[in-house]
Amino acid sequence: MIKLIFAALILLPINGYCYDLYLIRHFEKLSGGTDPGLTQQGQVRANALADYLLSKNIQHIYSTKYHRTKQTAQPFAQASGLEIQFYSPKQLATFAETIQSLQRNVLIVGHSNTTPSLVSLLGGASKKIDESEYGELFILQISEDKVETNSVMIPSK
Repeated sequence: MIKLIFAALILLPINGYCYDLYLIRHFEKLSGGTDPGLTQQGQVRANALADYLLSKNIQHIYSTKYHRTKQTAQPFAQASGLEIQFYSPKQLATFAETIQSLQRNVLIVGHSNTTPSLVSLLGGASKKIDESEYGELFILQISEDKVETNSVMIPSK
């Protein structure tokens, strides 16, 4: 038993902070209009995202104020009982500092032009998201000063 406890303590960071950030671009949107919502396929993906995230101990949800981002976050917000908080996509550096200061597991829903920038600002390895790409969830695992970047695809069926 003592060996097991000792092994667990070795794996923990010395000052105890490690957390995961989940960043995603909103899902498929309707065409037309200035602030379109999600398509049916996008809604299916939003529900799949909620299912995937339920076991991840997320403590905060952030979204821009656009319908498509709010609708992407909404199923998880309902399932987890968390409220969606809003951020400005025009102030990403300030928002990144806020997220880093939380040191908590967080879901962030953004856009194809802001999510890669935010991944980079948070210390992760970023890549461009094409306007036609949907479903890639970026996972930044942060422990001390190390950031490991992974991703998974959220299915649309």
